[in-house]
Amino acid sequence: MTVTTAPAMVELQGVSKRYADVDALHPVDLTIAKGEFVTLLGPSGSGKSTLLNLIAGMVAPSSGRIVIDGRDATTLPTNQRGLGMVFQNYALMPHMTVFENIAFPLQVRKVPKAEIRRRVGAVLDLIQLGHVANRRPRELSGGQQQRISLARCIVYNPALILMDEPLGALDKKLREQMQLEIKRLHAELGITMLYVTHDQDEALTMSDRIVLMNGGRIEQQGTPDTLYFRPETVFSAEFIGSSNLLAGTLEAGPDGAPVLRTALGTFPVPAPDRPIERGAKAMLLVRPENMTLQRGGDTVHVTGRIEDSILLGGVVRHFVRCADGSTIIVQELNQPGRVDAERGHEVAAGWLPQHGRLLPAPPAG
Repeated sequence: MTVTTAPAMVELQGVSKRYADVDALHPVDLTIAKGEFVTLLGPSGSGKSTLLNLIAGMVAPSSGRIVIDGRDATTLPTNQRGLGMVFQNYALMPHMTVFENIAFPLQVRKVPKAEIRRRVGAVLDLIQLGHVANRRPRELSGGQQQRISLARCIVYNPALILMDEPLGALDKKLREQMQLEIKRLHAELGITMLYVTHDQDEALTMSDRIVLMNGGRIEQQGTPDTLYFRPETVFSAEFIGSSNLLAGTLEAGPDGAPVLRTALGTFPVPAPDRPIERGAKAMLLVRPENMTLQRGGDTVHVTGRIEDSILLGGVVRHFVRCADGSTIIVQELNQPGRVDAERGHEVAAGWLPQHGRLLPAPPAG
């Protein structure tokens, strides 16, 4: 994880939220640096939106302290927290032009008209939509409307922008375009951004740091590379990226090095980041792109039969059914020379031992 020396924009100190007898968010400590792009990632009910709403002031914490830009904001109303918000529904006013929509928050703040014209013009240039200034929202595409919604937030220079699933209503191509657009704006403006999504690809594409939520707690946090290549738990490994997980018991091999005894064989494993006792249940993670198909093969491998192969443009994804009924996924580049794999063929799915990752078994229940 990259260590930042920038001062904190947001500090959460033991912040929690409880509704009756349900803990929506267990006590959380989290610091977001100025200028950082942090994504709260997780499934529905993981606590990510609750955490965002606590920072926004939409709900009050059950415990803890919220500090924004050096001020205790725990009890401050939303309009005094110095932040902007962008939502999935664009919340544009249909009777106003694009220019008027963006200008509205400045008018509320009683900014002089000449300054409003200057600032709205500048932000329209920034989002490259100056040519639609006089149109109504209904005359724009979904992507354009979301850019206008973002511009309306940027125009009054908030120190912090919160985004709650802002691209969820867009189709795949527009989502990808907007991901790059938001990333560009963040780089140009240097505004602190806190982004909520359940889409792992979105989080990996856009974030300086990902905070992965699970059951109202922070499961793991770090750079996209850290969460993808060095997950600390089975939940992290399964939620981010595709995963092959072999369950077994950790033992010592003939040379004393760790091995994992599984239903499909005994495999050498790298030392875990966190100590796992010999004799304990553990899981070996191997990403599909780190596996290759072989005919037999004398490397570390499992054997099985090709159940299906799916062509995904530049890559081919093979599904190998193993003797214990489990399925291993192998992802290879679609290029000349790859092993021919027809349905029903027996193959070996192999990997280099150093490409595996040993994880503790998830808690029972």
